[in-house]
Amino acid sequence: MHEGPIGPTSWTGPDAPPRRTGRPHWREPHPVRVGPAAAGSVLSAVWALMWLLAYARSTGDTPPTGAGFAWVTLAASTIGLVAAAALARYGDRGAAVGVAAVAGTAAGVAGLSCELYLFLTGDWILWLHQPRVATSFSSSYRTAAHRAAGSID
Repeated sequence: MHEGPIGPTSWTGPDAPPRRTGRPHWREPHPVRVGPAAAGSVLSAVWALMWLLAYARSTGDTPPTGAGFAWVTLAASTIGLVAAAALARYGDRGAAVGVAAVAGTAAGVAGLSCELYLFLTGDWILWLHQPRVATSFSSSYRTAAHRAAGSID
C-alpha cells in the first residue's frame, strides 16, 4: 500500500493523532451504576408494598380478595413502569433499571398467581369473579363412579 508523502511516523509534534492499537474502544457516556439501580429497586418495592397495604387496610370489614390484590399489584407495577420510562428518558438510567426490574417482577408474580388460580379452580379471577360452590374433585369423581357402576344411593 502506498502511504503518500506523509508516512504514519513522519507526523510528529503535539498535534499528531494518537496511535491506534487494535480495535476502537467505546465508552458509554452515561453508564448504569449499581447504587442507583439498587435504590430504584428498593423504592419500587416499597411503592408496591404501600399500595398492597393500603388496599388491605381499605377493605374495612370485608376480607381482601385475591382479585383485588392482583388488580392493585398490576396498577402499581404499571405506574412503576411509566416512572421507569420517564427515568430512562429524563433521569437516572440506573434507577430506571431497578424500578423496571421490580415492577416487572411484581406484574409477573400477579400474572402467575392468576394463572395458578385458573389452573386449580377453572375460574378466571380478574373478570367478574364469581366464587363457585366448593366441590372437591374426589366427591365428584366418587359420584360419577357410582353412576357408571349403576349403584343406587
